Amino acid sequence: MKRIIAYSSVAHMNLVVLGIFSGNIQGIAGAIFLMIAHGIVSSALFFLIGVVYDKYGTRIIYYYGGLVQTMPLFATQLLFFCMANVGLPGTCNFVGELIVFVGLVERNFIVLLISVTGIILSVLYTIFFCNRIIFGNSNVNYIFVYKDMSSRELAITFPLLFFTVFLGFYPDIIFDNILTAVSMNIQQQNYL
Repeated sequence: MKRIIAYSSVAHMNLVVLGIFSGNIQGIAGAIFLMIAHGIVSSALFFLIGVVYDKYGTRIIYYYGGLVQTMPLFATQLLFFCMANVGLPGTCNFVGELIVFVGLVERNFIVLLISVTGIILSVLYTIFFCNRIIFGNSNVNYIFVYKDMSSRELAITFPLLFFTVFLGFYPDIIFDNILTAVSMNIQQQNYL
């Protein structure tokens, strides 16, 4: 499970690098925003994988299935963060990816098409991962007793969920600071 999340992290970091190398303000601002969004969403996904590892002692996908029936709180959280990871509109990853794509359109359309292909592959294996763990038949041959998330675990994921949605609807909090820093940098260069 951790390997699949790590692969999606690599795909997001590729977008960050492309945004930085686009050389325009949209690409760089989108890359910075995507780094923040990725830090929030990937942290939540790795934490959720750690939750099931603590409870059942394995991270192998084969041993899981049908967790929506036995662990509804965990399944809801995992589904939400998987959808945020693939860039569902209304989440912070969507905003970051969209602004990076805007910066890439201005720079090179061919590179944009190649990066979109990588994102599509990331979407496919993230949805496979989420579908395999949450839905389907319960795998009662390997795990006999299911325990849902505790209140302590929910208290850890709630701020991550809040910031994922909040930055998805109000990204200006981050973008205003980025643009202020860039304009101060330009003024400082003009002064020199």
